[in-house]
Amino acid sequence: MARKPNIIRPSSHYAPLDRIDRVVVLELQKNARISNKELAALVGLSPSSCLERVRRLRERGVLSGFHAAVDPALLGRPTQALISVRLQVHNRHLIDDFYSHVLLLPESISVYHVTGVDDYVVHVAVADTEHLRSLVLDLTARDEVEHVETRLIFQVLRKPAIEPL
Repeated sequence: MARKPNIIRPSSHYAPLDRIDRVVVLELQKNARISNKELAALVGLSPSSCLERVRRLRERGVLSGFHAAVDPALLGRPTQALISVRLQVHNRHLIDDFYSHVLLLPESISVYHVTGVDDYVVHVAVADTEHLRSLVLDLTARDEVEHVETRLIFQVLRKPAIEPL
């Protein structure tokens, strides 16, 4: 059963975090499985106060979820690429259809709606370059797609945490 994709939209409102909230956010990014008791000790709060801080951060949308990091290569998808896509027409219906289509592709890891010459950048993980070729050809066959450009990814490095400002 296909799960509905998690669409992350930038928030239009920014409320600064205090020192303790910043530490909570950093520590949870480093280890989302940390127990509340351990987290409370790290940030210098009682477990009940710490649990309340985490609840408020979730309500504000600062913490949007907890997930397991997965290595695509160990799931049989060692080939990753960024596919830049330019649409022919910027009609809301066509944009929504394209977005929905790409988000539901099993090869998609993430989809970025961007500015510039291209409209989208799609991060994919596939079994091999033949699978990638087939995926790209399927995308170019869509009526709303004008141009596709593919870049192979040699290595992915992620920061362990995003530091709050």
